[in-house]
Amino acid sequence: MPIHTLIADDEPAARHRLRRLARQEPDLDIIAECADGATAVEQIRALQPELAIVDVHMPRLDGLAVAEAAHALESPPLFIFVTAFAEHAMKAFRVAALDYLLKPVEPEQFARAIQRARTTLAQQSSAAMGDKLSALLAELGRDGGAAGAVRAAAAGATGGFLERIPVRHDDRVTYVRSRDVDYFEATGNYVRLHVGKQVLQVRQTMAALEHELDPDQFVRIHRQTIVNLDRVREVQPWFAGDFIVLLQDGTDLRISRTYREKFDAAMSRGRR
Repeated sequence: MPIHTLIADDEPAARHRLRRLARQEPDLDIIAECADGATAVEQIRALQPELAIVDVHMPRLDGLAVAEAAHALESPPLFIFVTAFAEHAMKAFRVAALDYLLKPVEPEQFARAIQRARTTLAQQSSAAMGDKLSALLAELGRDGGAAGAVRAAAAGATGGFLERIPVRHDDRVTYVRSRDVDYFEATGNYVRLHVGKQVLQVRQTMAALEHELDPDQFVRIHRQTIVNLDRVREVQPWFAGDFIVLLQDGTDLRISRTYREKFDAAMSRGRR
């Protein structure tokens, strides 16, 4: 299956380099090239690519704004950001970037990012097929079987907050204990579960997930991030009134001003 891909960079030489690297990946199909962010948003809406490789610095709209606009779509693409400045990497991941590439982009670096895209797209396809199967079971009146078992197991013995999260792998379902997840990260119509060095993915909205998790254990700190409070090591000031949460493993996550008060209240309850 080809990966329909959009490239956006205001520098012609940079677009040429990305195009040349893309030719080394037989399943990449470049369906659009854009020289500014506004055009990139228009093309993403019109063409619905699976992957967008976007420069951070562009006229009219920068790459981060392009990603923010695209994530409002029903099926946003995966984003790989290209930047000449390493400090932009943190901002890139805060808008659910799949990866970022430092200019000048090296072939090995590009190939690794594309392989991550392949893996993620395959996981999304598997999850979508699982959703279709559940819908079919429900339509046939068999929801109390396979699909019902998944929900029952996820709810836990108490029937309260979500204790185990079902993760589909092709035709299998495995369960991850909620308390083992370091943080949850939204990416389009999916949520990534960061469990140590492992990253899993489920089809779920952040709003629905937030209501199912224990608020004494998990708190939303950004539109795209829910953190396990047991993993929080310290908080540091960042830019424009925002703060950074440092986790026990060194991961840094941004707290937006919208969620700062909620985070402070959760931490001050003294239950961690």
